Amino acid sequence: MTQTLTLRSIEPVTHDTNHLVFDKPEGFEYVPGQATDMALDLDGWREEKRPFTFTSLPGEETLEFVIKSYPDHDGVTERIGQMKPGDKVLVDEPWGAISDQGPGWFIAGGAGVTPFIAILRKRLHENGTLKGSTLIFSNKTEKDIILRDTFEGMDGLSCVFVVTDDEESPLYATEIGKAMLCEHVTPGEGKAYVCGPDAMLDDVSAALRDIGVDKSDIITEEFD
Repeated sequence: MTQTLTLRSIEPVTHDTNHLVFDKPEGFEYVPGQATDMALDLDGWREEKRPFTFTSLPGEETLEFVIKSYPDHDGVTERIGQMKPGDKVLVDEPWGAISDQGPGWFIAGGAGVTPFIAILRKRLHENGTLKGSTLIFSNKTEKDIILRDTFEGMDGLSCVFVVTDDEESPLYATEIGKAMLCEHVTPGEGKAYVCGPDAMLDDVSAALRDIGVDKSDIITEEFD
């Protein structure tokens, strides 16, 4: 069933990414890590649905998203970044393959980190610590790192930030590859969650298997 959400607030978290807070319809249910297909409630845009992940927790009174704008795509995310309080969107039933299956390694590329936000928040809320979990997060430059301060402030969470397009940065690396994963991942001691562009999923999943991570311990979802 399609629901209509009204925007309460929108605030930037990076130069091209915003935190959006919407009213939550009564009885709307989802689990951390799930996404929904969203469309602008405007003439000519209602059929232009795109997937976005909930970053709020199910028990909270609002629905929240962290959405990156891509001006060179088809205009949907760019227009979302220009929304104002009172504007409306349409959302479908929640869906998604990424769900909390225990501590481990959360490996993300760009906006692919968004499914991990609610999962890590829920785990931290329930356990008081994220000890045993590591976030490995790749972006083009340091200014592209979404919610860096938030992740670094999560008790017990180890953070490994990677930038691929700035050779002057201390975080520079060409990729999240086999050598890097060997440093941070211990096969058999947790799940490896991977979310990002399709090519990244293939490459990281292959590298994880190469270092001995069982296929059943690799949880993936594509996120452009």
